[in-house]
Amino acid sequence: MLSASSSEKNQLWDVVVVGGGVAGLYTALLAAESGKRILLLAKSGLDESNTEQAQGGIAASISEQDTPHLHLQDTLNAGAGLCDFEAVNTLVQEGPAGIRSLIDMGVNFDKNKFGLALTKEGAHSKRRILHARGDATGKAIREALTARLSHFPNITVRTHTLALDLIMDDSGCAGLFCLDPDGELYAVNAAHTVMASGGACKLFQNTTNPPVATGDGIAMAWRAGVRLGDMEFVQFHPTALMLEGAPRFLISEAVRGEGALLLNDSKERFMPAYHAQAELAPRDIVARAMVSEMEKTGAKNLWLDVSPLADKDFPNRFPTIYQKCTEFGLKLPGELIPVAPAAHYFMGGIITDINGKTGVPGLFACGEVSCSGVHGANRLASNSLLEALVFGRRIAESIKGSRKKPIAVQCPAPALLPENTDAPAILEELGKTMWRLVGLRRDGQGMEKAQAILTALTVKVPAGTYADKRSMELVNMLTLAKIITQAALLRKESRGGHYRFDYPRPRPGQLGHWVFQRGQEPKFKAMKEGIE
Repeated sequence: MLSASSSEKNQLWDVVVVGGGVAGLYTALLAAESGKRILLLAKSGLDESNTEQAQGGIAASISEQDTPHLHLQDTLNAGAGLCDFEAVNTLVQEGPAGIRSLIDMGVNFDKNKFGLALTKEGAHSKRRILHARGDATGKAIREALTARLSHFPNITVRTHTLALDLIMDDSGCAGLFCLDPDGELYAVNAAHTVMASGGACKLFQNTTNPPVATGDGIAMAWRAGVRLGDMEFVQFHPTALMLEGAPRFLISEAVRGEGALLLNDSKERFMPAYHAQAELAPRDIVARAMVSEMEKTGAKNLWLDVSPLADKDFPNRFPTIYQKCTEFGLKLPGELIPVAPAAHYFMGGIITDINGKTGVPGLFACGEVSCSGVHGANRLASNSLLEALVFGRRIAESIKGSRKKPIAVQCPAPALLPENTDAPAILEELGKTMWRLVGLRRDGQGMEKAQAILTALTVKVPAGTYADKRSMELVNMLTLAKIITQAALLRKESRGGHYRFDYPRPRPGQLGHWVFQRGQEPKFKAMKEGIE
């Protein structure tokens, strides 16, 4: 089940899965039920991914007061007209079965006297968010799925392995090249390749994401000529911990769902003036309202008042948040938590259909790396884990029914360039540029300036494949930063997570998706009545 010796590296595999979060683990586990030989690659350990960071929970319509139709409507409303109806309908209809599957796999969701405990988050009309260990939902799911790996001797896991580039032949995708923990390059030939490598919010200086979220899978797909979509849409979470010397730790939206209030620099509540749902408005609205309030006084942060939760046993309901805030000297729930927006979730990625297929035979994508059409212009809170389950299952079913066999493709290995010693400084400038000019609020002049900076940075990073992780991540991040900026310039409107000063309102003529493919000019795919 665990890492293989060097002599085993060149074996043929039925499936290679790139990514150790819920999308990769769940897809691998379901595909393994067919008896196919599966290789799961993780860039770091299995405990470092956005799954591990997921606090609030997972959304599904499982209560008697809720329905899949209501969940669908909330998702479509949050997506600001750009959701794919079929994808969203698939998500909400098959979501409850995904929850039951997790429970069968050993995930112990929190309960109350009525059964499974459900909370509410922004833009949800009903309580439908399941959680585990209070605010450690992602970690609980990851641990249950990881433990289940031992049931399948046909799954091999290799951690600290960096996927570099896809191997393409006349029939489609035939596997990939990767670097082992010692920096050794080798090929993985596989009949089916599943990209589940996560998002790209480490491109931004302020982010809730772990260090591994550098968009490697999306950049790999781009280099291989696979289509990307919705690259301009980045979700900025309103409430990340904003303390000197502290990481931008996520303060879950579920805290506001339970009654916490946002206060401005004068310690006054302000969200009711911006939206009827106040603190539970869609994330893009809350985040921009916070920036507006901060600009009024020049404040670096606002405040989250959790004192309304005093009678809800805050330390046990939100143990992860309580522990982290306590480490930095905050006494909760009495003291205010300093918060500010941070890049949190990447809506764009590798375009897929409702079965996770990318249009390239043998290549699938699932989770945050994908653009399934579920999230549109703005992800509804806690839909991301559910997306991984629903479409991971569909990918696994496609693979289980496939008779395709792996072949050893005679493909020349890429030459490895030496480490780029300027990488740390370049990464810092990249993060600052994206945050300042292509962040929460954008305009054409600023993004054109960002393009010039990114072009200058690219000169310092010659194209190619690098022999160390940090340099290769930098190549991937620069690739995506330029595409994101170009996409944001092309979308001359404000919609969902994309907001421009110079085009502050949605425009009917922009109702559609910008599609990017290497070697071609970006193409605009219009939508009809909000449905493709």
